[in-house]
Amino acid sequence: MKSRQVRNSLLLVLTAFIWGVAFVAQRQGGDAVGPFSFNGIRSLIGGAVLIPVIFIIDRIKPSDRKPCSRSDRKRLVIGGLCCGTVLFLASSAQQLGLYMGTPAGKAGFLTACYILLVPILSLFLKKKCGWNIWLGIVIAVVGLYLLCMSGSLSFQSSDLMVLVCALLFAVHILVIDHFSPLVDGVRMSCIQFWVCGILSIFPAFFSEMHHSVAGIAAWVQPLGTLSAWIPILYAGVLSCGVAYTLQIVGQNGLNPTVASMIMSLESVFSVIAGWIILGERMGVRQLAGCGLIFAAILLAQIPVGREKKEMA
Repeated sequence: MKSRQVRNSLLLVLTAFIWGVAFVAQRQGGDAVGPFSFNGIRSLIGGAVLIPVIFIIDRIKPSDRKPCSRSDRKRLVIGGLCCGTVLFLASSAQQLGLYMGTPAGKAGFLTACYILLVPILSLFLKKKCGWNIWLGIVIAVVGLYLLCMSGSLSFQSSDLMVLVCALLFAVHILVIDHFSPLVDGVRMSCIQFWVCGILSIFPAFFSEMHHSVAGIAAWVQPLGTLSAWIPILYAGVLSCGVAYTLQIVGQNGLNPTVASMIMSLESVFSVIAGWIILGERMGVRQLAGCGLIFAAILLAQIPVGREKKEMA
């Protein structure tokens, strides 16, 4: 494997780690201010954090994909709009599924099923996968089931909403795969968050602020507490500003299916974080699930067929 692919794979592992640890923050923040408000505020913070980062990078080591022409800027804006819109739809569908009653563990498993959907959608874009990746997907899904599910796999209307979320996250990965080689990743990430944050304001205004002055006044009160801002800042600065930017940079040059498998480690890290930080118990079933997911990702990294010949 090329050194650049190794580096990008490690960036995606770090992305999954940040997202996994952010699980607790997402639950607490959503409960404090509402799911749409939480998504909107953390996205706007993520976009704001990246503005000084862009200026610093431009002064120290400008990106070779920095937009220099009108067509470059147009491509960058289109990429940010597409990524931000899909991210808003995906995160909103996930929050609605949780709000409608899907348990967190089940939602984690169903969301992570995007690792099945990415290669299927990729076939329509003429991106083929080797046998090792398909086998790795099957092993990873079994591992995710053992890790996230504690009961039988029955479906409710809320579960279908989470499956829609998985489909949208698969689309998000493929949209990033298309635009990341063409534009500056940090700039596109910044635009993505502003788009997602602005779009989140509208459902928040009607469902959480109750589109009234009294509703807005009641909505503002939780924002005065430290218990609300700690998870919001973690999710905004790290989960959005850092992790989603690492995703865009790390996906560049990687097979989108392999990238999705690496990012499914989010489920593993969330369980480990709960074990270390919250003292939650990890049984043999969860440990076996973690082991299967790690094994699947390692299997997907083995070059086969044409890739093996190119390395020879």
